[in-house]
Amino acid sequence: MLTRYMRKRLVLFLVEELVTEVVIVFFVVSYMLSINNSWRVRRCVAYAQPYGMLSRIPDQVLHMSRLFLDSDVDCISNLRMDRNSFERLCFLMRELGRLVDRRSDQTVSNYIHIVLRAILSLHTLFLVKATPVTDDSTDSRWKWFKGCLGALDGTYIDLHVPSCDKPHFRTRKGRISTNVLGACDRNLIFVYVLPGWEGSAADCRVLRNTVLRPNGLKVPKGIYFVKMHNI
Repeated sequence: MLTRYMRKRLVLFLVEELVTEVVIVFFVVSYMLSINNSWRVRRCVAYAQPYGMLSRIPDQVLHMSRLFLDSDVDCISNLRMDRNSFERLCFLMRELGRLVDRRSDQTVSNYIHIVLRAILSLHTLFLVKATPVTDDSTDSRWKWFKGCLGALDGTYIDLHVPSCDKPHFRTRKGRISTNVLGACDRNLIFVYVLPGWEGSAADCRVLRNTVLRPNGLKVPKGIYFVKMHNI
């Protein structure tokens, strides 16, 4: 038989268990009601204020300003050019590329295509047609290279690629890069640029592809480019 003390302890234990269950049920019901109410509030807000990109423009402008307005170091780190070069590029794209400041709810993909079309429209300004060195040239640097159009060389640009593609883009020095070939005239103005090759590709392979592709670098017979070498 249970003593009086044991019966008292059993009753206290049952009361504590009952209170615990009631508290748990209370919190569960409160949580469900709060979720239901918040969902209703979000639905009302969604109907009252539709989501759009326009509301995010001030934050995007502030973020873009932080990329290049703070210092040249931050601008070069984020945009690969200093603030002066970036402002000049923006000016050229507005004046010659007909790019205008606008606010709309278009997707990022649409804006990328708009900016790319503006950049491509500047190809006549950034890419020139090279002329060979003439026999009567007086340029002390180039008069020894009769018929030369300029110089070309490849350079490695670091980039991020998926892990499965890293072996193809790893250079002989272990960097994950793309091999970019560039050709310029005697005034160091670009004539042709071919990006996209893996870092593991040899320069001769990239050069052969540059010459053989339909829209590649065309070099008439009798004239040439010189290959630059690091000294």
